[in-house]
Amino acid sequence: MKKILPPFLFITFVVIMGVTCWGMGSLHKVIYPFTLIGIPFIVAGLFLSIVGKRLFNRLDANIMTFDDPTVLVTKGVYKYTRNPMYLGFVISMAGFSLLMGAAVSSFLLAGLFFAITDRWYIAFEEKTMLHKFGLEYEEYCRKVRRWI
Repeated sequence: MKKILPPFLFITFVVIMGVTCWGMGSLHKVIYPFTLIGIPFIVAGLFLSIVGKRLFNRLDANIMTFDDPTVLVTKGVYKYTRNPMYLGFVISMAGFSLLMGAAVSSFLLAGLFFAITDRWYIAFEEKTMLHKFGLEYEEYCRKVRRWI
């Protein structure tokens, strides 16, 4: 699990969501065209993830989940959430759940993705950040929430 990077896990979950919703005949709670309400969530979530990634790139900060952090990023979208890229993935996944008909299974998968992200990736990153940046990171955590 440690070697699976978050974007790959996100894509994998979206594919599994599609297979579960359509290939296995999950009961859809929302029908077309109302499913299209998911598109703005998908776009907004991906936009948030991209904005977070671009800021990392601009600051020459390490973006690789399991490598040592190089910069404590606290500006831009990071003033509002400590994990905009993960938050964007979760919002986007909720949008895919709606787009695919809002089957219970798709929301369960989105919830599982959220739990894995929160308990595995973010927990690992926070431990690493605390070790690397100490009090500066603790202060940042007091000011900015993990998700929103």
